[in-house]
Amino acid sequence: MHICFITNEYPKLDFPHGGVGTFIHTFSQKLIEEGHRVSVVGINVYTKVDEEEDDRGIYIFRLKPRILNGLTWYLNNKSINKKLEEIHCKYPINIIETAELGLSFIKKNPKIKYVIRLHGGHHFFAESENRKVSWWKGFQEKKSFKNADAFIAVSDYVKTHTFKYLSLNKRPIEKINSPINLQHFQPLLNSHIPFKIVFVGTVCEKKGIRQLIQAMAFVFELFPDANLDIYGRDWFFSNGDSYIDMLKDSELLKLNSYKDRVVFKGPVDYKEIPKKYAESHVCVFPSHMETLGLVAPEAMCMAKPVVFTKEGPGPEVISHGKTGLLCDPYNPSDIAKQIKWVFKNPEAAKKMGFNARNSVLERFNIDLIVEKNISFYSRISKSN
Repeated sequence: MHICFITNEYPKLDFPHGGVGTFIHTFSQKLIEEGHRVSVVGINVYTKVDEEEDDRGIYIFRLKPRILNGLTWYLNNKSINKKLEEIHCKYPINIIETAELGLSFIKKNPKIKYVIRLHGGHHFFAESENRKVSWWKGFQEKKSFKNADAFIAVSDYVKTHTFKYLSLNKRPIEKINSPINLQHFQPLLNSHIPFKIVFVGTVCEKKGIRQLIQAMAFVFELFPDANLDIYGRDWFFSNGDSYIDMLKDSELLKLNSYKDRVVFKGPVDYKEIPKKYAESHVCVFPSHMETLGLVAPEAMCMAKPVVFTKEGPGPEVISHGKTGLLCDPYNPSDIAKQIKWVFKNPEAAKKMGFNARNSVLERFNIDLIVEKNISFYSRISKSN
């Protein structure tokens, strides 16, 4: 089977990337091992030229951005359509998969099935962030959904809340979790640093990082030796201002003499992430909303105690008190309460970490997840 992903987010060496890129990289490598062909087509967000790459059998086509005021969307989609036609002529494509907006302006070929994987689209996050739907993005997303032959949801929550606004119209849909690279995220013995708290993710408001920093004031009252390391790329406001600079100028100053115990470490290479998790006494991800969130099960896979959000799909990932802890991401005092529980209860937290790893091995096993995906692809490929 030949699966082609439309995405701009496939990882490029020495550049930071997000959860969607991690998913496609992990998933594609396993598809290749199972004997399938994988292509990736997208606009080049790393450099301004056309690039082709063979990443251990995954064929990546990063297309030069075409920029023209008011017509950028048209020109870039024209490039993507042309490349898809070229690839299909040489190696017939069975499945084209993309995220929510990806099929908006894609020309459909009746011999190909088109799948949208729900990673969290515009309508989904507009609801969760209590903001208006942009007419342009809303239009694109509705158009994209009309072009889809089938859907895959990474959690029950994203499935339910997406289709409150967009029509499924009796087309096939299946909930399949994103896989975790079980070989990459393995427990590292004797590596944790007492009272070290680790956060990994884009440093932005919806990841709950502001409330996590505020929670540190409560943590320091009982554990003055605690520290928080923040790994992730910066987010920028529409005027170009840095979100990290805003946090330094406001939230860090409130910590007074403890402000140096909260450190922004910047983006971390995917290869180094297990070491950062391993150093932690507890990993904390108090997101306001996620579609599933890969960082929590990654850290859980390393047998680390994890504090995750109780919002959205949080309870799908963690059983509170058994495989991790859930917090109110809008309440710094509650975030701190969960962190302090881990520090106060080392044996129970250690047992929780082992339970967490076993849970990930059962539910996020890449072999099982790839098998489910291929079964779904095969089923829709045979349908009219």
